[in-house]
Order: sequence, then structure tokens, then C-alpha cells
Amino acid sequence: MSVRNLVPWLLYCLFGLAAAQSACGPYRVAFYDLGLLHYRDASGMARGIDVDLIEALAERSGCRFETTLESRVRIWAQMAEGRLDITVSGIPTPEREQFAEFVPYFVTRNLLVVRRDLPPQARSPEGFLAQASLSVGVVKSFKHGAVYDAWLERLRAGGRVVTTGDFDTLVRLFQARRIDAFLTLPTSWMPKAGAAGGAAPVDLLDSSPKEALVHGLVLSRSRLPPEVRGRLRAAIDEMHRDGSLQRMLSRHVGEDLARKMLVPMP
Repeated sequence: MSVRNLVPWLLYCLFGLAAAQSACGPYRVAFYDLGLLHYRDASGMARGIDVDLIEALAERSGCRFETTLESRVRIWAQMAEGRLDITVSGIPTPEREQFAEFVPYFVTRNLLVVRRDLPPQARSPEGFLAQASLSVGVVKSFKHGAVYDAWLERLRAGGRVVTTGDFDTLVRLFQARRIDAFLTLPTSWMPKAGAAGGAAPVDLLDSSPKEALVHGLVLSRSRLPPEVRGRLRAAIDEMHRDGSLQRMLSRHVGEDLARKMLVPMP
């Protein structure tokens, strides 16, 4: 090979190798509709905390993403079966950590929405449990933290838990008085607060104030190589450090709640 041809060949090898090393994606990301995490605005555009996160990750990591919208039940089934690359705002469990790595980006806890006309003695988890005629609603596959999940198991034993496929259906059942209470995250409650009770006033009970549900980016262990998972983790860590994650949360929930939602850095 002549020197004249050698230089372009070396440049091709150098930049071709760099491109191969930096290639990232496209990876399929599944969103799910839930309050301020993901929703459609009046023009039909996807908005929300999770939408902003994925856009920021694409810019910071150089990875390419293809997004879809699925039910939460289908998302977890696909993740467990190794048919989905990434999903968002997931709560880790020992079972889920077998097939996915979780990268935390906010923390929150569930609140209990009850009708204000419930008997005073029913306005706590234990008091509610003691009123055999009352029922509570949840969304299928959602986790609610150790306190509420244990409480729900006791209610299930009495056939007092109504399970729905999505949060909007849950709210409609409550409006129709087919359930007496339901569990919600602040990010789910805020868009519904004005309408959830219909004509009847409602109360929001914070019955597990020490509970912390850490939500994270969910990365398939079988579909994403370790270096890609590390790249995405580093991008989220950088967003923590430079304050952009707090600013992103503030755009959707306000500064006070955004500060409470930040995951403490090690």
C-alpha cells in the first residue's frame, strides 16, 4: 500500500473504530400514561417528566431511542421476557432486579384519597380496614411500598381490593362511588385533583410519611450491554450533580415538591 493510500486508510480505521465504540442504539423505550410522568397536551404532543428525561439522556449520552406507549402490565411482561430495552419510572423489586438494572432519578410515596363523607374512624389505614363495607382501588402491577402493600394484602383477603388496568379507570370508579378510596402518587394526583371527587369533596391522607419509593430508569440486563447501561447511569448522575434533574422536575411539579423528589446523592 502506498503512503498516499495509507493515510486515508489509517484515518478510516481510526474514526471507524471511534464510531463503533460510541454507537448506542437505537433502543426501544416504553412509556406509560400516568399523570405528570407522561401525558398528551391539547395538541396531542407527548409531555411529562419521563419524556423530558429520555430527551435529556439522548442529548447527554449520544444514545438513540425509539419510543412507544404501552400499558404497565405489558411493559413488565416484555421486560421480564427480554423483549424490551428500557422503560421509565420503575420501582425495583427483587424479582425485577433479576432482569433489569434500575437507575434512580426521583423518590416519592403514595397517598390515600378518600371521600370526605367516610366515617371519622375510617380515615386511617387501620380504621379503613376495620370497616368491612369499604373497598379500595389500585392499578394492576403497581407497587405501593412496604406499608401500603402489606395493608392491601389484608384487604385482598376480604375481597375488598378492586384492580383496574389504568389510573384513569381507577378515578372513574371512585367518582362513580364504586370504590371508597384509592392510592396515588403526587405526580398522578395533581392533574386529577380538581375532578377526582366529582361533586363530593375528597381528602388526601399521608399515612406513610416515612416511606420512600425510589423510581428509576429500567434497563434490560439481557438486551443492553454493561457499557451502555453505564453510559446511561453516568448521564443521570451528571444530571443530579449539575442541577438539571431538579430543574426538570420543577417544570412539572414546582420547586418545593421537586426538592422533596430528589434522590439523595451518595
